Amino acid sequence: MADSIMSKAATMEIPINSNGDTGALPEDDSLEQAAQVQWRLDEKDLQQVMVSGPNLNETSIVSGGYGGTAEGIIPTSTIKGPAVRYNPGFLGARRIPAPGQGPNVHSSGSGSSVTAEEATRGVAVEKFDIVKKWGLNTYKCTKQMISERFGRGSRTVDLELEAQIDVLRDTKRKYENVLRLARALTNHFYSMVQTQHALGDIFADLSQKSPELRDEFGYNAETQKLLCKNGETLLGAINFFVSSINTLVNKTMEDTLMTIKMYENARLEFDAYRADLEELNMGPRDAVTLARIETAQQQYQVHKDKYERLRSDVTVKLKFLEENKVKVMHKQLLLFHNAISAYFAGNQQQLEQTLKQFNIKLKPPGSDTPSWLEEQ
Repeated sequence: MADSIMSKAATMEIPINSNGDTGALPEDDSLEQAAQVQWRLDEKDLQQVMVSGPNLNETSIVSGGYGGTAEGIIPTSTIKGPAVRYNPGFLGARRIPAPGQGPNVHSSGSGSSVTAEEATRGVAVEKFDIVKKWGLNTYKCTKQMISERFGRGSRTVDLELEAQIDVLRDTKRKYENVLRLARALTNHFYSMVQTQHALGDIFADLSQKSPELRDEFGYNAETQKLLCKNGETLLGAINFFVSSINTLVNKTMEDTLMTIKMYENARLEFDAYRADLEELNMGPRDAVTLARIETAQQQYQVHKDKYERLRSDVTVKLKFLEENKVKVMHKQLLLFHNAISAYFAGNQQQLEQTLKQFNIKLKPPGSDTPSWLEEQ
């Protein structure tokens, strides 16, 4: 009797509702054909019964001790779903979600989270590699620099190029001094012109209020106004001279010096990797060392190409800078000489002709001040 009951229980499922209680059969065409059966199972006859979950996608195991009434026993052959798993040694009752169909499985959400996590991990690894390469390169360059300063390491030297670089730096220092003095001259001369303008206004006012000295005050007022006008013309020429020298020193020369700095850094890196390769070649030749030598050889070649490219760039820029410097300074020195000579000679026409020769346009007085309409 027990064997027949167990055989029936192994091939049958009992539908239950969401509360875990037995209930009526679902109204399905395949299920309506099954006979409604009621029977009582004794604890000693049935040890474990497999029952179907409420959504037919889960199974429950009810251990021995189930002594209630089971309604609507349905043959498992009529239910299309996941296979029923039977474990005779399982004690207690629990729900086993079907693979990939349980309520707590979210395949799309977990997939997107895994993709985002992998992307974040990839970015972190990439940044770590960049920092690692930078640290290794900095260590080698620092070691090479210290070795050179203490006379223990060798450095690559281009004597002709190094001499040109030293000349450029010395020329830049001297031109900076010229620029500083020219700006000081401009400031002092501007103060003098403003003083002459104020003095001319006072002389003109006194000529109106002092009848006995009207002519004398009038002559001096006209002289100061003429000097003020010529001074403003000379200021225009000096300002043009200062602007051109400033462009040459702080832009053209500075750009060349920036390229020279990059060249010197490339030279230091090249010597650092060259020394590293030489040190590896002097050591033992095993499999690990040969791999390191090959890697060092590749890095050495990369830095050698970079060094040679920047050396060529520096050579070209130094050549163009020298040509540009001669051209600019020839024009500016001629302008400065003619303007100063004409001003102190009192030759107003020559001073104005000098400005026209170099295409210098003076701003009319008060042109820098915005009109009342622009201020609104």
